[in-house]
Amino acid sequence: MPVAEHKTEFIKDHKRRGEWAESVFMARAAQNGLPVSKPMGDSDTFDCVVGRPGQFVAVQVKCTYAKLQTGKGYICAVLSNGKIYPAGSFDFVAAYLIPEDAWYIVPAKLIQGHKTICLSSPAGKYEQYREAWHLLREATACEQVEGDPEPQPSQEANEEAEPQGTGETPFTTRVRASFDFARRHLEKGGRS
Repeated sequence: MPVAEHKTEFIKDHKRRGEWAESVFMARAAQNGLPVSKPMGDSDTFDCVVGRPGQFVAVQVKCTYAKLQTGKGYICAVLSNGKIYPAGSFDFVAAYLIPEDAWYIVPAKLIQGHKTICLSSPAGKYEQYREAWHLLREATACEQVEGDPEPQPSQEANEEAEPQGTGETPFTTRVRASFDFARRHLEKGGRS
């Protein structure tokens, strides 16, 4: 039975949008076979913990849909309340590029001291970190374990793959519909 597309308004409040991005990160990490947890509250310098006992990494989740002035790429703030994160605040930043439904898994040492990073730009400084879920797997020594879901290929790989049955659950169908709605909304210029 087809699932009706659920239409929601684009999340305009930055705090709520950030909370939404954290939940999307947790779902995507799980799809990639990574154990992920969310600390209680929001007073830590990281949003999620990835790994298993004895080998955890702290992840700061960010998201963006803000185009660069050139229109070629996106800018993502990597600040906390307008301030640069102190060294050691987290191990990785997971930056979600909403219009492209793409994650950038970037080691914290590469953004240390930066206020922003540019994603999906022709210069491509961070392109090697696009969908780099393997970095979290390597950092946590989390190899594919029996019972874990198979890692999900990047969106580009999905587009090149032969069409198959979706195999999606109702939840993932709704999440995909939400992504598609947000992407269409942003393509229209963010107007309601």
